[in-house]
Amino acid sequence: MKQVPIIDLHTAAAMVKDGDTLLQGGFGMTGNPVHLMHALAEIGTKNLTFIGNNTGEPGLGGGRLLRNGQLKKMIGSFFTSNPDAVKAAQSGAVEYELLPQGTLAEALRAGGAGIGGFYTPTSAGTLIAQGRETKIIDGEEQVFIKALRGNVAFIRAWRADTAGNLQYRMTENNFNKAMATAADLVIVEVEEIVPVGEIAPEHVHTPGCFVDYLVEAKITLEDLGSSASVSSSKKVDESRMNMAKRALAELKKGDVVNLGIGIPTLVADLITPQHGIILHTENGMLGVGPVPTDGGGAMDYPVNAGKIPVTALPGSSYFDSADSFAMIRGKHIDVAIMGGLEVDEAANLANWAVPGKPLLGVGGAMDLAKGAKKLIITMTHTNPDGSSKIVPDCVLPLTASNVVDMVITELAVFAYPNGKLTLIELMPNATLEEVKAKTSAAFEMGIK
Repeated sequence: MKQVPIIDLHTAAAMVKDGDTLLQGGFGMTGNPVHLMHALAEIGTKNLTFIGNNTGEPGLGGGRLLRNGQLKKMIGSFFTSNPDAVKAAQSGAVEYELLPQGTLAEALRAGGAGIGGFYTPTSAGTLIAQGRETKIIDGEEQVFIKALRGNVAFIRAWRADTAGNLQYRMTENNFNKAMATAADLVIVEVEEIVPVGEIAPEHVHTPGCFVDYLVEAKITLEDLGSSASVSSSKKVDESRMNMAKRALAELKKGDVVNLGIGIPTLVADLITPQHGIILHTENGMLGVGPVPTDGGGAMDYPVNAGKIPVTALPGSSYFDSADSFAMIRGKHIDVAIMGGLEVDEAANLANWAVPGKPLLGVGGAMDLAKGAKKLIITMTHTNPDGSSKIVPDCVLPLTASNVVDMVITELAVFAYPNGKLTLIELMPNATLEEVKAKTSAAFEMGIK
């Protein structure tokens, strides 16, 4: 059995050279090799191409490299959570490329498997697909995505043995597993290094043949940033809760459901064991339970896609982000409930970008919009200026075309029977006259 060298942080960071492409595991600060990133920040290596879901948080993880001016280009899924990344991209200080979260994960998996690229329906017809090759496969437009590889991968695991076999903890798997396969040099930051044999073969998530070096470094609360603890209880107005209740009424026992951020997260607060609904989160968990009540945070619990600590229900499972999005694209998610910025008469959705606004990330929205068997959009009926969000044609950048099954606002519920936008229900305290006045789209009447 081979022995993988165990080295210190500075020695590991020094293996990254100016101009390298660096893969960094993690989802937010969960499963993030933060100590390796900070050691690289101290060395000052420059002109790096950074590939990761996001650039950490301001001054944390990749965010420290960004603040130091060490990044030449960022390739990732969701940079909005780091204001420094948004500013750097919009000012032109750092080049950037946005990929849907599932596309990013699959591109890394392809890179690690020696596959040159793949076609995916995700992002077809959107700004993300501009300039890319497309092809009609089985009647559906699909976008070609080139595989991704790096010179060096910094990843995080919970345990490793001296042969380099890795074990991930809860939702710390995320992008780490794919990245462990997709770089010329793989350096793993781990909480604990144990003798060979201490990790049972069936508990090895990444075999040691992928690993070149190990570094032992303990995670602290400070390393976890905003995921460190559960936020205080939130106040929710009645109209938003009514939307969540109406969305819940669409779910059936046994449904596998993905909830987006914003109003959809309120649905989770309403689900009881009696509903028999299985919640999925795209960062690698099936069977998501409520937020912990004991004050524990990401040191003790998994996190959901909103980077909020959650509990695991009996029968839950963990997996990596590539497998999570395979579930989505493979039509194994029954319902996705997402927020929206615009929905139009042709069931098109825009919910990821507003020109000129500091939004720099698509996350998993495009994958979910295309992949879920049923898509429910919960959103306020109008913008702050009173303009309608239910429009004849979307003018904001599209998330996906012809995908919306139902729209729930504080005023009304719309569906698309026979492909036509149809008002099927009024929400509490709403009138038909108000709905007509505040809806710019043409719609048919489905209520008596």
